[in-house]
Amino acid sequence: MATSISSSLLPSNGVDVSSKKKDVIRHTVNFSASMWGGQFLTPDKVQPEDLVMEKQVIEELKEEVRKELMIKASSNESTQHKKLMELIDAVQRLGVAYHFEEEIEEALQRIYVTYREKWTDQNNLQSISLWFRLLRQEGFNVSSGIFKNRMNDKGKFKESLCEDAQGMLSLYEASYMRVEGEEVLDAALEFTKTHLAIIAKDPSCDSLLRTQIQQALKQPLRKRLPRVEAVRYMPIYQQEASHNEVLLKLAKLDFNLLQSIHKEELRQLCKWWKDLGMQQKLPYVRDRLIEGYFWILGVYYEPHHSRTRIFLLKTSMWLIVLDDTYDNYGTYEELKIFTDAVERWSMGYMDTLPEYMKLIYQELLSHHQEMEEELEKEGKAYQIPYVIEMAKDIIQNNLLEAKWLKEGYMPSLEEYLSVSMKTCTYGVMIARAYVGRSDNLVNEDTFKWVATYPPIVKAACLVLRLMDDITTHEEEQERGHVASSIECYQKETGASEKEASEFISNKVEDAWKVINRDSLKPTEIPFPLLTPIINYARACDLLYKVNDGYTHAGKEIINHIKSILVYPIPIEDSRSNA
Repeated sequence: MATSISSSLLPSNGVDVSSKKKDVIRHTVNFSASMWGGQFLTPDKVQPEDLVMEKQVIEELKEEVRKELMIKASSNESTQHKKLMELIDAVQRLGVAYHFEEEIEEALQRIYVTYREKWTDQNNLQSISLWFRLLRQEGFNVSSGIFKNRMNDKGKFKESLCEDAQGMLSLYEASYMRVEGEEVLDAALEFTKTHLAIIAKDPSCDSLLRTQIQQALKQPLRKRLPRVEAVRYMPIYQQEASHNEVLLKLAKLDFNLLQSIHKEELRQLCKWWKDLGMQQKLPYVRDRLIEGYFWILGVYYEPHHSRTRIFLLKTSMWLIVLDDTYDNYGTYEELKIFTDAVERWSMGYMDTLPEYMKLIYQELLSHHQEMEEELEKEGKAYQIPYVIEMAKDIIQNNLLEAKWLKEGYMPSLEEYLSVSMKTCTYGVMIARAYVGRSDNLVNEDTFKWVATYPPIVKAACLVLRLMDDITTHEEEQERGHVASSIECYQKETGASEKEASEFISNKVEDAWKVINRDSLKPTEIPFPLLTPIINYARACDLLYKVNDGYTHAGKEIINHIKSILVYPIPIEDSRSNA
């Protein structure tokens, strides 16, 4: 809703740029305060000596799991390869695959070369579906034609498959690895989705399997954030009779160790944010640092990505400041001045800005300068100019959206998406996910590649933009906001709101198909660099599935945050509970 805010209601250090006018009309809304208070400012109670002991035990357990992976991978027996795939699946879902990246890649490479287009256990739907999903996840382009023998002469999946609930669940998960034009996987998804919903209501269905089916129907594995999946999967894996006790203990200890690392990072970031005094100086900005850190943990949770994770969180908070300034506070005249200053990127332009924008501009430049100075010592300072140019592009497009709002302009859907793909900020966040990494996979070509918004980057941007639009467009229109994809499509086609939402939802699924296609080898950049892109898309499926879980975190998101950042996993001998 547009409101009239006098200069007396601006931040205490603020001066209205339009001081000659009595009032300034702003499209603004007051967001709720952070629900977390100072909860994460307190240092973790875990003692350093306890962490040392945990690390020693973890190293021992890692070696045991590594040996088992290598033994099964070196075997020539198909039964051992089947067990190898089950072990790899558990390792990945329990969140410890980062310890065994080389072993997993080599093992799946061997399985791919050995079996190519024909998995040995063709009659086992669960096994062949797992084989297909694991290889597709690793980028191996195995054919979906392997599932055609499960179809009748009318091109429909055989009803007899419903007798194998576990196999149906495995096929359902595999179908989410589909790319454009894979009609057999489209059909598999619709078939399994329909029948699994029926199976889940059957009282004779095993309770553990029923739980897994219900969770899968809510969110398939392909769209789950690794860190959240680890918490969800541990109690399920523990109840499986064939679970690996060493692997389970490793997963629990490793989770708790990483949680301690994450809590210390978050404590430092909370202090940084508090010291900035943002809520006092710019009270219109959403105070969502905890939710932001949870989002970034979804992209990178591994300890060796700590520096990049901190840089990403600080970046994301400044993008929120900019987003709320352009969407929720600044006048068009103020935004033009700020956009020009960002384009010039120099502290010398500070005095041209309205008073309340000076803090934003100063910290924006300082944040990048600080990171550039650190990277310069490693010969990686070339990375910062690329992300700065992408940031400038975002700001220019933000101003265009502000102009549309000022003029009451309704863009076409295509025009809207070409601009909002930039303003959703995922492109620049993906680029920044490569800044300061500790490995040698990133080079200058990586940043040149991201800056062109290649299909997989564009698809991740669309997932965020469109899912956000579906859940927030009504709220945003009430307070005065540029038209969303929903309104653009309605105006263009005469569709109802429901029809528009369905159309946009289908575009989200099409974007996932692009992500899957561009994750198949050979890839344009090293395969591991695609992981943060996929995880960014996954974060949207969690945060925007029902509502805006970032701005208005509900019970589910709050519970996820607590499970990741507050509650450690109990360590007990699971054999006593099996």
